[in-house]
Amino acid sequence: MRTLLTTITCALAITAGAQVRVFEYGSEGNDVCYRIPAIATAQNGDVISVADYRYCGSDIGYGRLSLHVRISHDNGRTWGPITVVAEAHEGKYGVGEAHDAEAGFGDPAIVADRESGNVLLLSCCGNVTYQVGTWEHHQGIARFRSADNGRTWSHYEDIAPAIYSMFKDSGVQPEALFVGSGRIFQSRSTKVGDYYRLYCVVLMRTKEMGGLNYVIYSDDFGETWAMLPGVGVTDGDEPKAEELPNGDILLSSRWWGRIFNIFHFTDAAKAEGAWMEQAKSNLDNHGIVAEKNACNGEIMILPVTRCDDGKEMWLALQSVPFGPNRSNVGIYFKGLATPADYSTPMRFATYWEGRHQVSKINSAYSTMTLQRDGSIGFLFEESTFGKDYTIVYKNLTVEGITAGAYRLR
Repeated sequence: MRTLLTTITCALAITAGAQVRVFEYGSEGNDVCYRIPAIATAQNGDVISVADYRYCGSDIGYGRLSLHVRISHDNGRTWGPITVVAEAHEGKYGVGEAHDAEAGFGDPAIVADRESGNVLLLSCCGNVTYQVGTWEHHQGIARFRSADNGRTWSHYEDIAPAIYSMFKDSGVQPEALFVGSGRIFQSRSTKVGDYYRLYCVVLMRTKEMGGLNYVIYSDDFGETWAMLPGVGVTDGDEPKAEELPNGDILLSSRWWGRIFNIFHFTDAAKAEGAWMEQAKSNLDNHGIVAEKNACNGEIMILPVTRCDDGKEMWLALQSVPFGPNRSNVGIYFKGLATPADYSTPMRFATYWEGRHQVSKINSAYSTMTLQRDGSIGFLFEESTFGKDYTIVYKNLTVEGITAGAYRLR
């Protein structure tokens, strides 16, 4: 009887809302694009979306770009007016120019504290590109704070000196680094002091090599930061972090598919432990396929019930453009029935169960958040008007993503 009732409940719950253009290309009567979505669910249930407003049409260091925010009070059905977190000014750009943090703000990463109205937003800032940065002259890392669930924001602080200083005596000297955009992860299990721990991942380039991913963490909601020991991925790109059901940290790095690694704690409170051996997920091992593209996406792990037998377990979600090239954004899913399913990076990387397509046209970066009503807010770049990009919101359910195989518990 339980199995029958569970199956019926799952079948009835396969619903999804309409797409909403949250940040629309050319919406202010000009030819300015939006890029790089970030999204979070505030403690009061509001959904906060952030994106680059790219006057220059390109990345930090190539010209002027600012950060815009919109908030939904009804789980993504309607959205309030666009507000500006940081407005860049016209500046001089390039490695030869003096550091000018206010020349551009972009690639946002966001987290909302689950126990208060505090929200933290990090972004790249300045007038130097990642590709030409040096230890002495590089992009900044802007930190913004909100104490009212994203309605108002502090002036930025450039915390790049503190982040770079973590590597001063490590034997690894970054020429450039930045925090991966999208969702900063807040731990479900580790609380030190007043806050549950935050995790995010940086992409680093040194004189010798690029594509290095390091996980940094904060126990005081972004005031100070430390680093998990060791490099997580050595040939990756833009990264994300999540927490596995046992409290270990999962690193997901952009690639032609994904690269995964796991930091196994020996003492989580002290952040002690070690990285395992990284593993690639792609067509060859029945993993995540991003055909002819490498693009940033979001990793999320949720507690679910398997609908055919009522088993309580976990579900991994990873968004990417399915391709070819940057098109057809969607979400791969994989059930984690036992600890063996995530005991090593290779076990996690292989044999993903299925996928759900969200966009049917050109589309690229994506991110997601679990909303108060149990649905998933999915925010992604789409060439809605044949131009790159408009930032689109889509309301999804676990049942819809998995074709009725799982439901949120």
